[in-house]
Amino acid sequence: MLSTLSEGWGYTVVEAADGEEAIAKAREQAFDLILMDIRMLKVSGLEALSAIKAFNPAIPIIVMTAYASVETAVSALKQGAYDYLTKPLDFDELQLTMERAMEHLRLKEENRRLKEILGETFDARRIIGSSPAMLKLLQTVARVAPSEATVLISGESGTGKELVAAAIHFNSPRKDGPFVKMNCAALTETLLESELFGHEKGAFTGAHRLKEGKFRQAHGGSLFLDEVGEMPLSMQAKLLRVLQERELVRVGGEQVLKVDVRVIAATNRDLPESVRDGRFREDLYYRLNVVGLEVPPLRERREDIPLLAEHFLKQFAEKNRKTLKGLTPQAMDRLLRYPWPGNVRELMNVIERAVVLARSEVLDTEDLLLERAPEGVEGSAGPPETKEMGPADIPLEEVERMTILKTLESAAGNKSEAARRLGITRRTLHQKLKKYGVMP
Repeated sequence: MLSTLSEGWGYTVVEAADGEEAIAKAREQAFDLILMDIRMLKVSGLEALSAIKAFNPAIPIIVMTAYASVETAVSALKQGAYDYLTKPLDFDELQLTMERAMEHLRLKEENRRLKEILGETFDARRIIGSSPAMLKLLQTVARVAPSEATVLISGESGTGKELVAAAIHFNSPRKDGPFVKMNCAALTETLLESELFGHEKGAFTGAHRLKEGKFRQAHGGSLFLDEVGEMPLSMQAKLLRVLQERELVRVGGEQVLKVDVRVIAATNRDLPESVRDGRFREDLYYRLNVVGLEVPPLRERREDIPLLAEHFLKQFAEKNRKTLKGLTPQAMDRLLRYPWPGNVRELMNVIERAVVLARSEVLDTEDLLLERAPEGVEGSAGPPETKEMGPADIPLEEVERMTILKTLESAAGNKSEAARRLGITRRTLHQKLKKYGVMP
């Protein structure tokens, strides 16, 4: 029956009578996906799962059983199963799970290929994400990096603009040169000019020696100007001249110095709006924005939240010498629903705090609801758009119920599709519908 269904969905199917045969066939040829029963003759599904994952850890395996238990599910997932389905199977849920597994595999392969293009000098694994938005960004980075074009990276605070700038530099012909960083919002106008262009000895009070500025320090390499939108107008004119003429004069000096620098700028401001308001020079904007890159906010690439959360969990567990095995499904569900106004930086902060104060080997929702957790995490059980659905005094459960019903209605009653749109499993949706008395 499964073979016939799968072929009808466009898959080429190879069958195995038991776990032993499945292991043998998986060794003989490559498969994109495996559907595996738990209870089989000779070798059980869990044993076959473990054996196949030992020589092919990348292949997604969906396990199925009529003997559902939390222990069996946890055991299968710990051994690397992609997902866990109980009999009698919901065929809509099965088809959706298979499609997700195939899409996950395709995105992983595309991500791996793009990271090969980006090279090995900069560890591209630091840019975490397999979502379409991040893959599109990586594709553009791979094309832009080998050029000499000035790049303007836009995006909200905490999205990882500096990582993108580093990826561009370390995969460019300038990778052996210096990568110098400068925060344009951190200094007064006078100090900013001195930091960028340098100063002569005695140029002003406190200038006891000659100082090379960031441009000269970055000679032969790249200069990353973070928060360039905060630069005063008078400094913008001086920066434009350096970009156009490729030369500068130190503060208090007269000698014209040549510079060979590729500028990569970043901003969390809407620079076109700043240009219209007269707060940013139009000519400088076009000079910086030869190639424009937009780093998407975390709420627009929720598919990457599990990858990022697991990465930070591992990182901070090692840093704090703790043994942590992961997050509960409920904790991950909470992370997926929170709007993340602080983006990746906020997620990293939440995970680090949870790791430090963890009460068990698995992080649960309570570990994310600490006293110092970002405002709003406690009330994140509904998707971000529920904010628009009514007055602030509507109880949270009612907001969630309304959102689920609205989503189910827009999906024409298809529970699998509604679950996908809500970012939860079909099983979780079923439980919530039952909780709110929508179904028996």
